[in-house]
Amino acid sequence: MKSKRAVFYVSLGLSLIVIALGVFIPERVEAFSRDSLVFIYNNLGWFILGSVLVFFLFCMYLAITRFGHIRLGDDEDRPEYSTLTWVGMLFSASIGISLVFWGVAEPVSYYISPPVGEGYTEEAAKTAMQFVYLHWGVSAWACYALVGVSLAYFQFRKKLPASLSSVFYPLVGDRIYGTFGKWINILVIFSVVIGIATSLGFGTLQINSGMNILWDVPVSTKIQFFIIAVVTVIYVSSTISGLQGAIKHLSNLNMLLAFALLGFILFLGPTQTIFKVLFQGMGDYAQNFINMSLRTEPYGNGDWIANWTLFYFGWWIAWSPLVGSFVARISKGRTIREFMIGAVFIPVLGSFFWFAVMGGSAIHIIQNLGQTALATVVAEDVTSAFFVFLENFPYPVFTSILTIVLVMIFFITSANSALFVLGMVSENGNPNPSNRVKIIWGVIIGAISTVLIVTGGLAGLQSALVAMSIPLAVMMLVICISTYKGMKGELRPIRQVHTQEENKLLRKQVNH
Repeated sequence: MKSKRAVFYVSLGLSLIVIALGVFIPERVEAFSRDSLVFIYNNLGWFILGSVLVFFLFCMYLAITRFGHIRLGDDEDRPEYSTLTWVGMLFSASIGISLVFWGVAEPVSYYISPPVGEGYTEEAAKTAMQFVYLHWGVSAWACYALVGVSLAYFQFRKKLPASLSSVFYPLVGDRIYGTFGKWINILVIFSVVIGIATSLGFGTLQINSGMNILWDVPVSTKIQFFIIAVVTVIYVSSTISGLQGAIKHLSNLNMLLAFALLGFILFLGPTQTIFKVLFQGMGDYAQNFINMSLRTEPYGNGDWIANWTLFYFGWWIAWSPLVGSFVARISKGRTIREFMIGAVFIPVLGSFFWFAVMGGSAIHIIQNLGQTALATVVAEDVTSAFFVFLENFPYPVFTSILTIVLVMIFFITSANSALFVLGMVSENGNPNPSNRVKIIWGVIIGAISTVLIVTGGLAGLQSALVAMSIPLAVMMLVICISTYKGMKGELRPIRQVHTQEENKLLRKQVNH
């Protein structure tokens, strides 16, 4: 692969093959993905769980040791974005749309069918929030932070191309510019395309459900095709303005809308219960973090863990090239310690609060108020769960419209960041990719989402993305080694400075 555009053409070809397979043999694609997923759960689940724990421990090691003082850029560089805008972009580019989709459905699902014990009980409610926090806690963000800090270090401090192959430079040297580096970038592009396409698919289904509840718009593939077309035009148009334009402003708007919806439910809902849920959930999560993170059920069935914990951990690993690459791009000038605090713990606290408000209120409605209709809806159709939940509060039409807008903007910002990453990697690490490449990828993503919805292959491709977590997890473990090797050299000048100062002090003492 000597051509400079080989990464772009090969990745584009693979994406077109996926579209063709989804059109002509969707059943086989879904069956293959499902079988691959079952094999991984039965044989390599322990590897996924262990890898994610290693990623978190490595990130914390970088943050609390002298590595934390290293700046992601030159020593005189400072952050491009304010901390508030930076955090907003972190949310919008990663899990914002998923928080809206699962904010009610996931806690209630665990309450109905908990990993241990009986459902519809007080203990089930506590267990539900504990495992929600596991799935959306530091484990997820550590996957993103690992890729983000590694790429930002080699890109901004070592002046290597803005593509994930650069982080392997301490191990393979200039081979990052050859075939080895190109295949790494192709793997990254393919995971990004599949991930963002499935995200658009699920967001489309939720928007269609909301429109059905509000205005009796039919839930149909025609309506969903129209939604995808409109959203695709919007995010392709907005991404042309770049990071300083649409992505920044949409991220800020998104955070305002999310806080408005959050505050509405918080103050008009069971406020005291929400704060109790938040503190109880965080306490249980912190106390049982290691146990839950490595829970494999070797003597039991293990279906719950496979369907939820392993799925989520695999999902976060599969999403890490996308989110990590974007986080790296917006983090120039921050120290590693500052990066880890902002990229791991601040988003986690925001996610915990979101689930306490939405999920905690939903479980309160079922458990304490006896309104089990919401549980029935969650069991039957998770795409409409959030809108049915809003009917328990004043002004449901207004809040439902706000939710639809929120989902659309969250996806537009996620797609913007995805197109930016795809453009950078396709053009061999160009930090300011051409609009032509971004437009092509935008159309491809919309086309894949449309095919998946029409053919019913959305779940199959989602499973395929999680199946990709195995090679990606191996790659990320190697990234840990390469990053440590690359950063270790940064500590030598620090040691030399300290040694020289100590020698000067010793000579003064001797002279006196």
